[in-house]
Amino acid sequence: MLGKHQQVSNSAARARVRRVWLKVHRWIGLSLGLVLTVAAVSGSAMLIADPLDKALNHHIFTAPNSSTVDYPAVLAALKNEVDASSSITLRPPRQPEESLHALIRGPWRGTIYLNPTTAEILGRRAETEGTMGFLFALHSHLFAGEIGKIVLTLSAFAYLCLLASGFYLWWPKRWSQAFNIRLTASSLRALFDWHRVTGAILGIGVLVSVASGAYMTWQPFAQAVTYLSGGTATVAPKVQASAPSGNIIALAVDRARSTYANASIGYIQVPAKPDQPIRIRMRMADDPHPNGLTSLWLDPSNAQILQINHWATLDLGTRAYSYIYPLHTGELWGISWMVITFIFGVTLFGYGLTGILLWWRKR
Repeated sequence: MLGKHQQVSNSAARARVRRVWLKVHRWIGLSLGLVLTVAAVSGSAMLIADPLDKALNHHIFTAPNSSTVDYPAVLAALKNEVDASSSITLRPPRQPEESLHALIRGPWRGTIYLNPTTAEILGRRAETEGTMGFLFALHSHLFAGEIGKIVLTLSAFAYLCLLASGFYLWWPKRWSQAFNIRLTASSLRALFDWHRVTGAILGIGVLVSVASGAYMTWQPFAQAVTYLSGGTATVAPKVQASAPSGNIIALAVDRARSTYANASIGYIQVPAKPDQPIRIRMRMADDPHPNGLTSLWLDPSNAQILQINHWATLDLGTRAYSYIYPLHTGELWGISWMVITFIFGVTLFGYGLTGILLWWRKR
């Protein structure tokens, strides 16, 4: 009798613990979990919207008959279009007859598209204009700036709690039933099985997307990795000079190309303040980051190279972006990884949708 009483007591204790975990799982899912659902939908949509955007708006993304980049003409055209206090980051063409993109950060924030050879302005978009602008702002900061980034980071931690509690609630007594999805049963049962089984199978994979997004969203993660590794953060050199002319930018580009002849130029940051150098980001052949993380810092008065930071010698927290960025965007291992990334995003959305439906139906 004592043994039977002990079994009943243990069973009641397990039931109480399970109820606690169920409440934790449910209410985290119905709060911060909804933020994850929004991030999942917007991130997955971006993978489809980006190629569609370029196909439907080829007039701003292509520049027929263009060849070389006339940097003096491009900067002259931009200075007539933007406020003098604005910072300008140039993205040179990476494919034949591709337009040059100028990212503007100032009173007006957005992108101006130009013909790289003639400096003709092909179009402009404000930061949140267009489908891709809307999706990116929603996905990266929820239209709430730094506060939105903090909320997204908290949501990533919330996913860890959801994953841990979900595994606990899924853990089967009989493994023969562990992965059953009873589609012929009631709709409530089928929803529950789908939510439970896909969470167990794909939950860790979804964590890769969530964790990599959190790392890119919240800068202290990279700083902490650098600190814990015993390294020091890479710092740009300081200068005292005036804003560079178009000829200086062209000279800086030539010097960057002569320094790394086999590398491609990702971005050119034109300094907006007198104590900032020119920065040219380059992609080495062995750098997995699609935009490159190797930086050349040049004097804006004469284009002399002040400092070179090769991507492989950066502090660990920054160097990690070479892998984390393409891991999150689906570009790390080609089209196959992009498809898997899309599946992870749809799955995370499915968790949120089925979780809400289960909660609502049980009410």
